[in-house]
Amino acid sequence: MGASQAGWWARLAGLEAAVTARLEQMAADRIVERIWSGEPAVWGGSADTPELTDRLGWLRLPESIEPVALEIRDFAVNVRRQTAHVVLCGMGGSSLAPEVFWQTFGPQAGFPSFTMLDSTAPAAVRAAAPNPSDTLFLISSKSGTTLETLSFYRYFWELSGRNGSRFVAITDPQSALERRAVDQGFLKVFSGMPDVGGRFSALSVFGLLPAGLVGIDVAAIVGRARSMADGCRAAPAENPGAWLGAVLGEAALAGRDKLTLVLSPSLRAFGLWAEQLVAESTGKTGKGLLPVMTDGMLDADSYQSDRVFVALTHAGEEAGEVEQLEALADRGHPFVCLTLGAAEDLGAEFFRWEFATAVTGAILGVNPFDQPNVAESKANTEVVLEGDVEVVEHDSAEALEALLAGVRPGHYLSILVFGPPSRVTDERLRLVREKLERRLGVATTVGYGPRFLHSTGQLHKGGPSTGHFVQVVRPSSEDLAVPGMPYTFGRLLVAQAEGDLRALKGRGRPMVRIPDVDWLERAVG
Repeated sequence: MGASQAGWWARLAGLEAAVTARLEQMAADRIVERIWSGEPAVWGGSADTPELTDRLGWLRLPESIEPVALEIRDFAVNVRRQTAHVVLCGMGGSSLAPEVFWQTFGPQAGFPSFTMLDSTAPAAVRAAAPNPSDTLFLISSKSGTTLETLSFYRYFWELSGRNGSRFVAITDPQSALERRAVDQGFLKVFSGMPDVGGRFSALSVFGLLPAGLVGIDVAAIVGRARSMADGCRAAPAENPGAWLGAVLGEAALAGRDKLTLVLSPSLRAFGLWAEQLVAESTGKTGKGLLPVMTDGMLDADSYQSDRVFVALTHAGEEAGEVEQLEALADRGHPFVCLTLGAAEDLGAEFFRWEFATAVTGAILGVNPFDQPNVAESKANTEVVLEGDVEVVEHDSAEALEALLAGVRPGHYLSILVFGPPSRVTDERLRLVREKLERRLGVATTVGYGPRFLHSTGQLHKGGPSTGHFVQVVRPSSEDLAVPGMPYTFGRLLVAQAEGDLRALKGRGRPMVRIPDVDWLERAVG
């Protein structure tokens, strides 16, 4: 049995009764009203629970951010003639939404091009700004202390000749970054909202300023988000965010905790954003949904009963995806297909998914606004940086085979690549993943380090203990100094890999380390 409304189509297969019951219970418990009123008990917390009641500002962003959107528009017009390129230096919630905007809208005539830098691989840093004299550097960090972001800043500050007019800070008020920006004459400081967490900040200045600078109509984005926010005040059964949250929450409770995202090519970057939002928000206390981005559907019989599928498409592109998903539903796999009428609908989708994630957290009994296990790898990185990180020990092919032999139904395999992201590497890993999925019959994911440390890394450590990990790392042959610091970018990348390895192994997660993608391709065959 299927169900549809404007903009979405679904067949929930065996989840339909549970979702209907959940929506009815949510209505009886007034969950929607209590979310909007900021009641911490919705997520099992109290008024003094850290990172809960002080992280709900995202709910009102669509109605409060409009004056900032106008300021962004005016600023973008003023700087476009002196700027050919915008480089965003940020991690996680400070970088992923801008990448979604750029990849979805593409270049806009008369406006700068865009690079999102969230890799500490020396090659990625070096390639980000070939001509610093006409580049505007956005140094984006909510806390103002993010290690990677400040390392990028140090490098580009020297590369630009310490030219403050080429720098803009995006940070919370009174942060160390704000003080640095004022002291060093940055062109401008845009202030974030302290009660909006990083991964819920797509509709704040962290997401909208980079979008506006490359010519995207941020006022239209905010307008669509406002309409979705209004819809998310409705009763649960008619509420697009609450409904999606009920589907995801009930799927997880039913063991369908692999959220498989089927994305139109132009919306692929949305998967990176949703990956952080869902994994980092739900992956704790042994629970959570693992987002799995797919670059091509396998046949319906290849999937186990741990999947729930969500497709995101542009209007007119959804026919092929729905046909594939219908075949999955015929075999008992639930699916949802969401359709954007226009690229500006991204604002609505950001809010829908944020509200859905808050609802899913309530169903699972977790606080979706904290990230209690992220600090482990960060602390380990700092310890490693203080010592010798030049030698990296790799495991054998036999060790990899032993790891793969331990994978069981319901588990997942993650390939964690500490190297520069590229389309070539993406394609090679896609083929490796496809072979492994067919061989093992389980979900596989890929994460680039250090990006995933600010994203799925929380779920890897705090979520279900069903992950198996293959870390790909090799010291860079061409290193790059971080000015004023005792480490290089190459040393930092290796230290981050070692820090994560220690955190995962310390939690008993099965893990091997291998030297490169070539080695993995040969081993997989």
